[in-house]
Amino acid sequence: MISQRFRFVVFASAALLWLTVGLIDVEAAKFNRVVNIGDSGPVWRNLRGVDGKTHSLDDLKKAKAVVVVFTCNHCPVAQAYEQRLIKLAMESRKKGVETVAISVSRYEADNFESMKKRSTELKYPFAYLQDTTQEIGRSYGALWTPSIFLLDSKRRIAYMGSIDDSMYREKVEREFLEDAIDAVLAGKPIDVEETKPVGCPIDYE
Repeated sequence: MISQRFRFVVFASAALLWLTVGLIDVEAAKFNRVVNIGDSGPVWRNLRGVDGKTHSLDDLKKAKAVVVVFTCNHCPVAQAYEQRLIKLAMESRKKGVETVAISVSRYEADNFESMKKRSTELKYPFAYLQDTTQEIGRSYGALWTPSIFLLDSKRRIAYMGSIDDSMYREKVEREFLEDAIDAVLAGKPIDVEETKPVGCPIDYE
């Protein structure tokens, strides 16, 4: 017959294991309180793009991975990253990776006409979408521009955070997004799965 003491030890061990797993889950996302690494990327549908078309995540079924960037026109940090993002988007597309930029900003400088103008001037090689409801930004837990989310072939979040470790190109030492893309395409673990986004705060209304 199992003793009461033995039952207590088993119960205590199980409780400790449960608490430990719970702590691990909480720490899985250090800088995002909405989604974790490994979660399915929230789906967007029928968002208006500067190309005059509506866009959905389902449009990118053939992509080996998808880079989702929450950005805007007015933020100086987002502007500092534009050329790097453009270059990376062009290079990664050759490998089967698509990039999508989404603006949830309601500032006048980020209105749809301004988005179209900036996209044309800088020749964005990716879709630039407007989410006037701000629902997509909320569903990803995006709080800063730019905020990056890399979705793997199954559209699970494989990496989220910053593009690299400095808004100043000459000071960059770690290329987080590029390294994550290479790892996903190679089917290897990502060394750094999450970093803290740095940029301008997104104002949700």
